[in-house]
Amino acid sequence: TFDPRSVGTQIDDSIMQKNLSTRILLLDKSYFLSVKSKVLDGRIFLTGKVDNPEEKLKLTKLAWETEGVRSVRNDIKIKEEFNFQQSAKDILITSQLRSALIFNDNIKATNYQIDTYKKKIYIYGIALTSEEKDLVISEAKEIHDVEDVIASIILVEDLRIQRE
Repeated sequence: TFDPRSVGTQIDDSIMQKNLSTRILLLDKSYFLSVKSKVLDGRIFLTGKVDNPEEKLKLTKLAWETEGVRSVRNDIKIKEEFNFQQSAKDILITSQLRSALIFNDNIKATNYQIDTYKKKIYIYGIALTSEEKDLVISEAKEIHDVEDVIASIILVEDLRIQRE
């Protein structure tokens, strides 16, 4: 099968994949069967099922902490019972922050993934500057009902693989 990635990129992805898989297993051996990860061109894709949102968020954070990561897509599903009222509040908080980021000209909104669980906002992404990073966090803290902001934001200059 033809792979359009350069050999260097394929090797980088392979190293990232092994690094991430090992760290996922160290977090919890049961993830070996329940969580799958794939790395393509520095982008990490997560799928599978976990027992609760905290586990999903832990895995997202773990993926973002992988050296060389450019983005993370977490499609892991939650097994636990659904609380409509809590979920509605969390969805509202997430959409308020998403809107605030989109309407702020000093923030590249597409660089961020936002998850809210029990009024805690988890933000993952890549900031172009430390000012942008601070701005994203302060926008999150200004939203009504938010109890905590947990940010895993990497600066572009700290990325191993930089694109033109």
